[in-house]
Amino acid sequence: MIPYVNIFGKQISMYLIMTMIGIFVSGPFAINEAKKRGKDPNEILVILLISAIGLFIGGHLLYGITNINILYKVVIHFNRIKSIKQFIDIFIYIFGGQVFYGGLIGGLLTACFYMKKKKCDSKLYFDIGAFTIPLFHFFARIGCFLSGCCYGIESHIGFKYKHSIVEIANGVNRFPIQLVESIFNLVLFIFMYILYKKEKLKGCLIYLYLSLYAIARFIFEFFRGDHYRGFLFGLSTSQIISLLIMLFVIISLIIKKVKKK
Repeated sequence: MIPYVNIFGKQISMYLIMTMIGIFVSGPFAINEAKKRGKDPNEILVILLISAIGLFIGGHLLYGITNINILYKVVIHFNRIKSIKQFIDIFIYIFGGQVFYGGLIGGLLTACFYMKKKKCDSKLYFDIGAFTIPLFHFFARIGCFLSGCCYGIESHIGFKYKHSIVEIANGVNRFPIQLVESIFNLVLFIFMYILYKKEKLKGCLIYLYLSLYAIARFIFEFFRGDHYRGFLFGLSTSQIISLLIMLFVIISLIIKKVKKK
């Protein structure tokens, strides 16, 4: 596909470009919706910025966890590192990528912590997040497709990469699971936004989003070909996280119900 473009003589990742488009579309959209509900636009802007920090850190941390075997070897053979540059190169190799689930969890946790401390209307803001997140993710997954990361299994139905940022993805037809997930996120955005406008499941939309995405992601993982992300008990890292998210949603809803009684 098109992993990079040249802008003013510099190579810019298409994933980065699509991610930035996603930010500049979903961010103002969320701010506008909060404004319609009488909220201070600056308040949600700060929440979005705080969430972005959590997203950045969480995404890189989880990527590093998927490279736990390499990290273990680095710790064991740390004395073999001869220079700061070599250490930085190794660090970037281990933590340089992004994992969506890590970003999602990191972003939600930092937003939750901030809103609790500042006593914001967290129910409304999480409802807004329930349709804002899949809107952002729609663009990000297109970036994955163009860059050649998060690639699919070998398939007669698909696309052949020649310049993927992941060398192993090149040369064979790959199922376009990134586009499938992108379309799913677009549909999920529309569905969640309709529920929000109709004021259905107020205060619980984020739980619905997490549940629907976790179920879909669990299925999508069977069509992913980037097995280097790690497996445990025959399941990928993301499938295990999907199950944990479903468990979290069930427990959270039970606690909410108990508190209401």
